[in-house]
Amino acid sequence: MKEKIERIVKSCLERNPCDLDIRYGEPMANHCTFKVGGPADCLLRPSGDGFPAFAAALLARAKAEGVPFFVLGGGANIVVADSGVRGIVLDMGGWIGKTKHGEKRLRFLSGTILDEAVEVAASAGLSGMEFLTGMPGSIGGAVWMNARCYGREISDLLVETEVIDFSRYVPEHFRLPANPREFGYKRSPFQSRRMLILSASFRLEPGEVGSIRAKMDGYRRDREDKGHYRFPSAGSVFKNNPTFGKPTGKIIDELGLRGLQIGGAQVAPWHGNMIVNIGDATAADIRTLTDDLAARVKSATGFDLEPEILFVH
Repeated sequence: MKEKIERIVKSCLERNPCDLDIRYGEPMANHCTFKVGGPADCLLRPSGDGFPAFAAALLARAKAEGVPFFVLGGGANIVVADSGVRGIVLDMGGWIGKTKHGEKRLRFLSGTILDEAVEVAASAGLSGMEFLTGMPGSIGGAVWMNARCYGREISDLLVETEVIDFSRYVPEHFRLPANPREFGYKRSPFQSRRMLILSASFRLEPGEVGSIRAKMDGYRRDREDKGHYRFPSAGSVFKNNPTFGKPTGKIIDELGLRGLQIGGAQVAPWHGNMIVNIGDATAADIRTLTDDLAARVKSATGFDLEPEILFVH
């Protein structure tokens, strides 16, 4: 596998030069908020103006040669298997930055960290992204998941995405207007399409910088008070389902499952819908605890919980 990957990378880089950080056997625990996960066969972090052409060529060549690949955003909503990830991990962390077009629009490259994007918008006196303050992850990952909190979701702001469609023999690079009907609760059209998100444009509103920052500070304090940063985690484990009549965390709380522990993975003692790594968790611990929680809730209530976190291998 390594020789095939080396050949693919070399060929794509020769034809589509870009700055490239290449790591073989890179521990994925270094790249996700849960701090678990075995080695990636190959982790690539391209950057610079040549990124789109290189990425398109890489994904097309990997697909043609049967080499699996995984697109890594901020690593905020994934659990990577202890055995690691086979094939190529395309790390978007080098594809960062923003451009402004029009008085009320900002476009961010998809590897841009959410907190940094919120800060850029605030400094420009543009309001609308404050609810994302303190949320881990990247712009691309947030669009893919339709990230949501405090009653708002990223599709409320989204105007357009720039994508590479690699479902076809020759990848296509184009811009895609946002269609609100294609988005839903933690759902986006990208979850069922083979597309690489390159950038996203957002419609914002002018605001007073002091007021914007006050909102940001409030959201950050709320996350801190709720224990989001006490231990490595991926935030909510399961989606909420309105047909259940109450949030998933409350259902788990009422069953007395806070503090339930398997290995180094524990249901947060302060929140039923959060699993934390208390220091030595493995991906298997987290997966087993997730499955155990779902089984206990199913047995007690008949509800089928849907995981929000993604298990990657």
